Amino acid sequence: MPQELSIVLRPDEAANDSAVLRAIARKLDITTDAIGHYYITRKSIDARKGKVLVNLGVKVFIGDEEVTEDRPVFSYRDVRLATPIIIVGAGPAGLFAALRLIELGFKPILIERGKSVSDRKRDIAMLNREHQLNPDSNYAFGEGGAGTFSDGKLYTRSKKRGDFKRILYALVDHGADPAILYEAHPHIGTNKLPGIITRIRETILQHGGEVIFNSRVSELIIEAGRAVGVKLADGQGLHGKAVILATGHSARDIYQMLHNQGIVLEAKPFAMGVRVEHPQVLIDSIQYHGIPRSEYLPAAAYSLVHQVEGRGVYSFCMCPGGFIVPAATGTDEVVVNGMSPSNRNSRWANSGIVVEIRLDDLGDYAQHGVFAGLEFQAELEHLAKQHGGYGVQAPAQRLSDFVEGRFSTNLPPCSYHPGLNSSEMHLWLPAHIGMRLREGFKAFGSKMKGFLTNEAVILGVESRTSSPIRIPRNPDTLQHIQVHGLFPSGEGAGYAGGIVSSALDGSIVADAVAQYVR
Repeated sequence: MPQELSIVLRPDEAANDSAVLRAIARKLDITTDAIGHYYITRKSIDARKGKVLVNLGVKVFIGDEEVTEDRPVFSYRDVRLATPIIIVGAGPAGLFAALRLIELGFKPILIERGKSVSDRKRDIAMLNREHQLNPDSNYAFGEGGAGTFSDGKLYTRSKKRGDFKRILYALVDHGADPAILYEAHPHIGTNKLPGIITRIRETILQHGGEVIFNSRVSELIIEAGRAVGVKLADGQGLHGKAVILATGHSARDIYQMLHNQGIVLEAKPFAMGVRVEHPQVLIDSIQYHGIPRSEYLPAAAYSLVHQVEGRGVYSFCMCPGGFIVPAATGTDEVVVNGMSPSNRNSRWANSGIVVEIRLDDLGDYAQHGVFAGLEFQAELEHLAKQHGGYGVQAPAQRLSDFVEGRFSTNLPPCSYHPGLNSSEMHLWLPAHIGMRLREGFKAFGSKMKGFLTNEAVILGVESRTSSPIRIPRNPDTLQHIQVHGLFPSGEGAGYAGGIVSSALDGSIVADAVAQYVR
């Protein structure tokens, strides 16, 4: 029987096969020659006690013992003539719903408002260079969804909701580094995700699914209380036995469409704030206790949380060795987000620092009913545009200046390519957000000595952390509580947050669709 062990090594030892073998042999009190094979099952870095160590979980096979791996088998069928299922949105939820439907013998018809990932790259380049925003093809919209060009972090807290390992193995089968199977905080990298997304689309097409780009859904087709298709903006109607609604949290027009059709929506809590950027070398020094980062250590990350007057202030989508990018979907707004390439080798570290927003924080916006959170988001994004300067230049302020209420007469170098405009963000951010951010930054400076510094800069605004609206569904059937055959899924529906949880939700919903149709 294979044995599962935990071993602790220095970073250079953990990267050396011979050193790992020796550590296993010592643990089992055998010679290295007796070890037939091993593979890593988990890997994490521990820098809590003044020195940096690597914790490895390994599965060890002795001698000629048969090497086995508990991995899922994906059996994709030919579904060209199978029952069609409409999927709206080609982000993680939509793509993985399509893959699962093919396994189950149904034909997915995937509709995406934006462009293919290769065409989308050109629009993103124009946004960064020329400040020209395509409302349907940008960092938020297009094949692969917002995650495609916004980092590719795969860490999830949704492990109890389903077989999340199937998602990771499917990504590996489509080109991701196998290290995502065992790393504590797996990450693909925005430079590698486009190729993986393209290969997932090829799998869908090769097995008889359809993918339709540049097509915005304008209406659900509902007959006798059942969703049986969608109408596109050009008037074309597409029919299927069910509709999976897998649009992201930025597709505000979809919420309005549902509302106009009398479909029930719910307001829910969300979070908003800013994005903060430090020199990566500073974060490395803090997290690695002044030990110089070697080739065996990744760019250091952090995770921070603090309570301020009954609301959480916390780091979100932390991107070591990354970049800040313009994530707006409209020409009258400025929104920022973060990303990292696979090697996380930029000179900056950035993270969203956001404040929990509950429904009773929205004040006068409550008059907008279920759309109160959306209206609040939009207003703050419009303010960021007013204070940001030309195009998608972002309003910015040195971190200590923000906390102490000073105008920043100059700004440090920053990864945000469209440029910055110095702004007194402490004056125009809503008081309940600005106050809590200031107190949160003070607390973070106490937890991480050196974090609160004018070497760091904050950019506004980080507003698309999650949807302020949920599309309610029956917890047993996963159908909308009102419309049979309508299956809300993913971040935009309010049931996921991030690539893996969205993909997992899409896969779970596909199983529910199969049960409904059969």
